[in-house]
Amino acid sequence: MALHLATTLTTVPLLRLRPLIAVLMLSLLTACAGTRPAASATPAASATPASAAVPAPASAPASAPVRFLLTFDDGPASATSANPTVRILETLARNQQQPGIKAVFFTQTRAANGGGTPRGRALIRREQAEGHLVALHSATPRHANHRFMPPAELAASMETGVGDLLAETGVPPTLVRPPFWAYTADTLDIYHAYGLQMLLTDLSANDGKIYGVNWSWHKRSNMLKHLAETRLRWAAGELPEVDGATPVVVTFHDVNSYTSRHLAEYLDILVDVARELDVPLAAQPFYDNREQLERAALARTVADGQARQQLPGFWNWLWH
Repeated sequence: MALHLATTLTTVPLLRLRPLIAVLMLSLLTACAGTRPAASATPAASATPASAAVPAPASAPASAPVRFLLTFDDGPASATSANPTVRILETLARNQQQPGIKAVFFTQTRAANGGGTPRGRALIRREQAEGHLVALHSATPRHANHRFMPPAELAASMETGVGDLLAETGVPPTLVRPPFWAYTADTLDIYHAYGLQMLLTDLSANDGKIYGVNWSWHKRSNMLKHLAETRLRWAAGELPEVDGATPVVVTFHDVNSYTSRHLAEYLDILVDVARELDVPLAAQPFYDNREQLERAALARTVADGQARQQLPGFWNWLWH
């Protein structure tokens, strides 16, 4: 039996396996997304050099300096104590790198353990009040995949989510990010019908996949690799200039307690790897004004649903 299965798998083209792999992986990730991490100890540093397998910097062009555009997915968290969203808001406001950082929060407005609770809705209002940009991630009880939702159901959820955020913040959202980075041209058309522009990412902390633990021992090497790849596009002039700077999008998850405890370290890492790669940073390397933040984010949104976009890690292989 096992031999027969192995023989069969070797003869099936990889592309035919991808839909099955996608369903299996998404089922596992959806199940894991509702669990709380079982371990939080920081492991020993990796022995692998941080610069391993990273493209060497080319000579710096006369491009606009970079500003990191921070985004957070899946929140807000609803915990009544040690709430990771609260800690992230506090770190953004007060840190040694640049106090008063503003970020985009892609919220799940109807999440049963987050935005759909009184605590979650209060945090959405707090994000808005503190000058951040509140955006839409989903308006379903769970982390639903927009790519697989029937069009009418997706449209209804977008209408719900826009209404939820308008009620909490007083302004309609302008940005959306698809769960699992999964979308099609039809998905994008539905977003546009509700006044939403889709923002993907350049760098990802890879902190949204929780398999019983929530720590990371390769924070720096991961950011270094992603920024080195993004630097090639920046050097080629492929990234837009907005208000005198090049916005580079970075993604975290504010429901991850490890991320919330180590966000100040992540901020230091981003600045440090930019210097290592000879990427010039703006005088304020992070956005500190909501209007500038929104202009920069809108400039990085996807206009053409047919054009292939670079996605983080595993997701790029899965959806492309």
